[in-house]
Order: sequence, then structure tokens, then C-alpha cells
Amino acid sequence: MKCGTGASCFGPKASCMPDNFWRIALLDSGLAPDSPFKTTKACRFVDSGIAVSPASVVPDQLGHGSLMAAIIAGASPVELLNAQVFDKTLTTTPACVAAAIDWAVAERAHLIHLSLGLREHRDVLANSVANALAAGCVVVVSTPARGEMSYPARYPGVIRGTGDARCSADEISALASPQADFGGCAQCENQPGSGGASLGAAHLTRFIARRQRPGAGAAQLRSALTAMASYQGPEKRRQ
Repeated sequence: MKCGTGASCFGPKASCMPDNFWRIALLDSGLAPDSPFKTTKACRFVDSGIAVSPASVVPDQLGHGSLMAAIIAGASPVELLNAQVFDKTLTTTPACVAAAIDWAVAERAHLIHLSLGLREHRDVLANSVANALAAGCVVVVSTPARGEMSYPARYPGVIRGTGDARCSADEISALASPQADFGGCAQCENQPGSGGASLGAAHLTRFIARRQRPGAGAAQLRSALTAMASYQGPEKRRQ
């Protein structure tokens, strides 16, 4: 699957990052035209209802992807892969997300970030997630702190992140709950009124990129994150 490529790697230098930096595929709405975050590869995925086709990326029309990129890459020297699965609305299809995951694996992503959720299971999505995990990719997925879980958060092996009001931008919590594995800051410093699982998952990926090196196994990464968590156990609801 051939798609457009970015002009350079992320960061102040034009050369690509060495192997100890994370190559993160961001499956979202893309990046704004004036985004400071460069990407090494970029591809938009278009589902016609019959097949998913690759296309050139377009500027982020929703702001969601740009915000996730700012959290994940703003404080970490990472290499971004821009997988655009949203267009004019925050809606996509399992086949579209599956194609983006397959592309990310082919582009040797260390980590695939999905601040998104789909209501229904589809074999094509489950298979792509399983293949990514088998290839050694870390898959971080957002999940609501309460209520009904979505896909791919329900699939085994993914790291489920959500918002946790206890956490600052540089903290995570080890929730180990049926709902989520870890929590992250649910706020964005540039948008005080923002909040939610998407931001929590993005801060979790940021934490991983800043404090861990790629290549560790999933079990080792989970153990390290649990040990480094500032809070243990679910956030208690205020009465």
C-alpha cells in the first residue's frame, strides 16, 4: 500500500531518529497545516463500502489528531506516522482502522496509538490488532473510565488507557480494572476545558515514549508502567 510521505522526521533535526526513539503511528484525523510535527510517512484511508483505498492526506479538519500529536510528541523526540482515519467527522469504520493498523505494521511502527472506539466487533479489525501484537507492536487504545467499552479496547493484548483526574501531565495510574489498564492526565494545558479518555490515552503514550525504550515485550512494558505509576487502583468517585 503506497501513500504520501512526510518531508522529514519529527524534531529539530532533519535526520531520522535512531532506533532508541519511538516510531509512533497516530491513527486519527491527521495534522493541521501549520503543525510543527513532521511525519516520516503519511496515509489517508478511505472506505468506499466495498474496499479501503489509500489516498494522500488532507489537513486535519477536526483538531483531534493535532491535539493528540501535541500531547504525544510535544515533549518527546518521537517519529510520527500519520494514519488518517477520520475526515470531516469523528466516525470511521472497522475496515478503515484495520487497514491503517496493517499499514503501521508494514511501516515498522513500534507503537500504534488509537484515541478512538468503535461500537461493534469485526473480524477484520480483531485480526489486524492480533497481527500487530504478534509483530511486536505496542497498541495503546482509549477506553471510557466508566460505561460500555468499545473496540479495539475489548481485544486482548492492547494497553487500555483512560483519563484519571489524579494524574498530572507527567503521571500515570495503574488501574488494573475491568475497564482500563492505566490512566493518564485527562486535561490539556492549552485547552483547560478539555477532558476524557482520548487525552488520558494520549498522555499514557507520551509517558511510554518519554520513559521507556522500544523493543521491550508487552509483559515487561506493563510491569514497568505499573511500577512507575503514581497511583495504584481505580480513581474513587466523589460522593
